[in-house]
Amino acid sequence: MSTVCDILAAKGNHIHSIEPGTTVLNAALLMNEHKIGSLLVMDGERMAGILTERDILTRVVVERLDPSDTLVGNVMTTEVVCGRPYTSIDEARGVMKNRRLRHLPILTDDGVLVGLISIGDLNAHETSSREMTIHFLEEYIHGNV
Repeated sequence: MSTVCDILAAKGNHIHSIEPGTTVLNAALLMNEHKIGSLLVMDGERMAGILTERDILTRVVVERLDPSDTLVGNVMTTEVVCGRPYTSIDEARGVMKNRRLRHLPILTDDGVLVGLISIGDLNAHETSSREMTIHFLEEYIHGNV
């Protein structure tokens, strides 16, 4: 059974992060530069929250706050749903679907941040897995096994 650790092994565990005192404008510029939809908000070694595109839309744009004056710590999501390295792909997909999440930080049992997966990562993993299955079935059908 595949786990989120398998996804992290393939994609790497580099995490883009910011501090709570960063302005939303600088956070948005960083997200745009790296073409990502979220940033983990770190207070030293501790994860303080996550800032997503949805947070910016609902808590900054709709509220008509100035992103150059608004601090990430004031608009980030602080109750972050997290997975573990041994969380199955199916369980991660279910949690993300049911809670309408697009990003899932992965923590060890000791609370150490080891990576971040997105719904796109899950979809890419599933697509790759299905492509391999199709390839093996074609090889079997054509007697190349």
